[in-house]
Amino acid sequence: MPELPEVETTRRGLEPCIAGRRIRALEVRDPRLRWPVPAGLPALVGGRRIRGLTRRAKYLLLETDGPALLLHLGMSGSLRRCAPGTPLRPHDHLIFHLDDGFEVRLHDPRRFGCCLPVPEPPAVHPLLALLGPEPLGDDFHGAGLFGLSRGRRAPVKAFIMDQQVVVGVGNIYASEALFLAGIRPGRAAGRVNRREYSDLASRIRSVLTEAITQGGTTLRDFVREDGTHGYFRQQLRVYGRAGQPCLDCATPIRNRRVGNRASAYCPRCQR
Repeated sequence: MPELPEVETTRRGLEPCIAGRRIRALEVRDPRLRWPVPAGLPALVGGRRIRGLTRRAKYLLLETDGPALLLHLGMSGSLRRCAPGTPLRPHDHLIFHLDDGFEVRLHDPRRFGCCLPVPEPPAVHPLLALLGPEPLGDDFHGAGLFGLSRGRRAPVKAFIMDQQVVVGVGNIYASEALFLAGIRPGRAAGRVNRREYSDLASRIRSVLTEAITQGGTTLRDFVREDGTHGYFRQQLRVYGRAGQPCLDCATPIRNRRVGNRASAYCPRCQR
């Protein structure tokens, strides 16, 4: 699934190209996404000018001079800007025809994404209202993690992947941040101390920032807004490396199930 760095990479690539452009028409080739595309959406956004493209958690917000649109890339989707005449692919479900002749296509093979109009302010939408702080923002810090974790027996990895605690820390980046902080993914969240949470918050921020710099992580389906792949996979220290030697101590990386997710860790470096 595209995680926060992949979504942010898409946003940064698209936003300069489409801000200020007018949506000439919205073509709905298949409305059967996770939440069906409303029948009246093409009429609602046709002719609207795009003000910008922002992100909240793993959602994109296409802001117009009318209603904003909430977009999600689902499990394997992408949002790409295509030149006029680019052949359509199967699963190009939505096409925004822009006034410069280019198109923005929502490609979603598994149809787990969405394109929904949202009210003003978007933060009150049910899909956004209960989300926690952004991990790259000023509201995210170790003290907040420490306070929320008191008394919690859930594994610390599941805790930092809880979207009400902090948004956008998916399986890949949680595993990487916990390794860098020296914390085992299965340790109870309530047994991680204040100093460790301060370090973990810093590691989450740095891992996500580096992943964005590298254009995200391509494991199978993800492509950037221009169709190229993300390169953070080359920087992975534990995720997907079970049985291989730890890059720090050469101990074989292990896998265990944490919150029904495969969780790679180093039994020597992480406590």
